[in-house]
Amino acid sequence: MVEWFVKAVPEKPASRRNLIIAASAGVAVVALIGSLWSNATSGSGEVVVAATASAELAPAGPGTLFVHVVGAVTNPGVYEVPMDSRVMDAVSLAGGLTDNADPMSLNLARMVQDGEQIIVGTIGRSGNSNAPHSSLIHINTASQSDFETLPRIGPALADRIVAFRDDQGPFASVEGLLDVPGIGELTLAGMRDKITL
Repeated sequence: MVEWFVKAVPEKPASRRNLIIAASAGVAVVALIGSLWSNATSGSGEVVVAATASAELAPAGPGTLFVHVVGAVTNPGVYEVPMDSRVMDAVSLAGGLTDNADPMSLNLARMVQDGEQIIVGTIGRSGNSNAPHSSLIHINTASQSDFETLPRIGPALADRIVAFRDDQGPFASVEGLLDVPGIGELTLAGMRDKITL
């Protein structure tokens, strides 16, 4: 071992100094990389990532969803909620209902879906302000016969709406009815003031 060391270390002082500096730099780099790796994998240190100029949403973490709460809430905006959240949880994150909010304009007990827009209506926003709010058809819970009470909706189209909802999941908005084959802008316009989520 001693013989190897004597052969490996140069005899000239300047060469020895250069070798020691290079070795010290190498040890420092290895120590720095090890420290960064340890912090990143242990979770004990923070990993800082530079923000990009664009205002893109980060993807939802495992078990979370993004929902857009608008309308008669204190702080409208996009919120990240746990996967099993209900509309009332998202509304609560948005600061709760305002004084002119109509709690009957949406189903507060409904489970939320990733990417949906939750619209909180205001009192008297319905086209027929004399109609009781309970007369509105909730498109995510209505039966086929409920849909048949709407203008331009017969048994076949009502059955298609229910089948579409069962296959694709709850509608994220009233406009989601446009995805049902056979429902166009005119049909939706004719029943818009009679339906809600």
